[in-house]
Amino acid sequence: MQPETLETMSSSLKPVPPPETEVQPPGVPGLSGLLTLAVGVVVLAALYVGKEVFLPVVLAILLAFVLAPFVDVMRRWHLGRVPSVIVAVLVTLGIIVSLGSLIGFQLAGLASDVPRYQTTIERKVGSLREGTLGRFPAMLKDFGRHFDRAVSDKPPEGTNPPAPATQAEPAPAEAQPLPVEVHQPDPTPAEVARNVLLPLLAPLATMGIVFVVLVFILMQREDLRDRMIRLFGSSDLHRTTVAMDDAARRLSRYFLTQLALNASFGVVAGLGLWAIGVPSPALWGVFAALMRFVPYIGSFVAAAPPILLAAAVDPGWSMALMTLALFLIGEPLMGHVVEPVVYGQSTGLSPFAVVISAIFWTWIWGPVGLLIATPLTLCLVVLGRHVERLEFLDVLLGDRPALTPAENLYQRMLAGDPDEALESAELLLKERSLTSYYDEVALRGLQLAANDATRGVLTHRQLDQVRNVIHALVQDLGSHDDVEPKPHATKDEPVASPQSEKPSIKEPAVKSEMPHEDKISEEWKAEGAVMCIAGRGPLDEAASEMLAQLLNKHGLGSRLVPHEAVSRSTIYNLDMTGVQMICISYLEISGTPAHLRYLLRRLRKQAPKAPILVGLWPAEDAVLKSEAMRATLGADYYVSSMRDGVVRCLKVATGEEELPRTVTTGKAANEAEAGKRLPLPA
Repeated sequence: MQPETLETMSSSLKPVPPPETEVQPPGVPGLSGLLTLAVGVVVLAALYVGKEVFLPVVLAILLAFVLAPFVDVMRRWHLGRVPSVIVAVLVTLGIIVSLGSLIGFQLAGLASDVPRYQTTIERKVGSLREGTLGRFPAMLKDFGRHFDRAVSDKPPEGTNPPAPATQAEPAPAEAQPLPVEVHQPDPTPAEVARNVLLPLLAPLATMGIVFVVLVFILMQREDLRDRMIRLFGSSDLHRTTVAMDDAARRLSRYFLTQLALNASFGVVAGLGLWAIGVPSPALWGVFAALMRFVPYIGSFVAAAPPILLAAAVDPGWSMALMTLALFLIGEPLMGHVVEPVVYGQSTGLSPFAVVISAIFWTWIWGPVGLLIATPLTLCLVVLGRHVERLEFLDVLLGDRPALTPAENLYQRMLAGDPDEALESAELLLKERSLTSYYDEVALRGLQLAANDATRGVLTHRQLDQVRNVIHALVQDLGSHDDVEPKPHATKDEPVASPQSEKPSIKEPAVKSEMPHEDKISEEWKAEGAVMCIAGRGPLDEAASEMLAQLLNKHGLGSRLVPHEAVSRSTIYNLDMTGVQMICISYLEISGTPAHLRYLLRRLRKQAPKAPILVGLWPAEDAVLKSEAMRATLGADYYVSSMRDGVVRCLKVATGEEELPRTVTTGKAANEAEAGKRLPLPA
């Protein structure tokens, strides 16, 4: 067989890449996806079927978060663990029994006055029927009759109107049956007790289970925490322990705050209803406090019964209107003024997640699930934020952005939307410097794009959009000074890690290490003093443009040079007059960087006295980790961030850092000299 035939066959067996417009068919879900789906179905079925088992346990866990600070306070008073837990549980039980008794007495008093309220309601309904509201249906009917008469056609001529029907003879009256009344015998005391106690057995049993589980949770908090750590984060005990303790502490504080705010709203509502004169104000105050645990609609549900009762008690409408005004003023004041001040700007849950969780837990566990939907969902979000395996809960239910700033910028690049990219950048620049934004957001977004371009998943049109968006963004940010913004007070989110414990990735502005501009000579201020050369990657020119802009902002003259201008055939036409330093930018160097070594040789020939700085923006690049590889390349300085690059250029320009000596000929001399003067910046 001829070689040409073999090559033809081998080329025909190679997979042909699909065109850009072709949509790939969805893949078959793997075993892992099917197992995840099966586990989800089993969990949902277990929650639905095992309501009687899981609901008391969940209620006990939520109560444990509320009572944990109280137990800790009593233990700090040198009261033992067991007495502290018993006192806390007894106090809670006493409060619940007192509220239940209060509600029972209020309902009993309200039930005795129902006939009187019924008379008032009937009188008001009768007055409404006799007034304009009652005549409204007749007016509509009369209007419709007139309308039909106006649009109906006249009867044809020569036709006689239909004869009136003859009146039928009245039928003889039938004999009415005698009414029969059936009277039930009076119930015996045993039947009364059975009718009253049987409906109470299930709630009492549930409450008993709740308090038994609550005692064990409070007794063994540390042991349960250790088991959770072993289950979810045994590889990093210190970090997981701190995260779990902080999450439990913040959840306890959040639930206590929510309980205090809702109880305060109930007290204010009860006092307001008492002042207005609505019967059973304590009942409606407790009802309002409980309904505020229900998101969005709880306050409307809490306001409806007292408004209807006020309308039934008062012969007029003033009491009902005052009750309506009480809730219309009190709820917005609590929800939009008091709660944001107490909770901060965020409670950790997205509004969509709150609604979906309320629907879900109501479907699973009924009315009790509706009351505990928000606290329970909040616990799941906290687990998602601190346990890596449950991070999907934070993504689905939390209010934090699903994408990082770098990912969001890359998405805006792919969409070709420079306006939204600029808007996001301006928001981030309120809390960080321009250098920090370029290092932490823009460069990382460009690295995502460069990785996709290397893998071949970006089309030419998308690559052009990325270039255009980042070029427009850099141009628009040219008016921003590279200074650190003034720090402003921030409140910790109630369910996230505190600000003091959050790992800060924000670096300070260059100004903290920048020499005074008076020390910069005129040669370095001239245009083109620092030549910023782009690497050969498709997006390296954008990184060079950022570096050139930052150097200009700090008093150094810079010039942007594309990679084509330093190729073998065109570098001899490049004007190197006045170049004091050369900076090369690479977003990615894959494999052995021979092309970079040869580029440095060509630049050495053109500007032998100018120090060369290489910016390898991915900090994990192999060149930055291998001193031998850096020595082989032959550059003077290596940096992995824009900030380090600007600082190094400023130090060289002001004389704070001694210029490297001219490299001697010979491979050994090159490696020895490079090994002495190529340390990584601190």
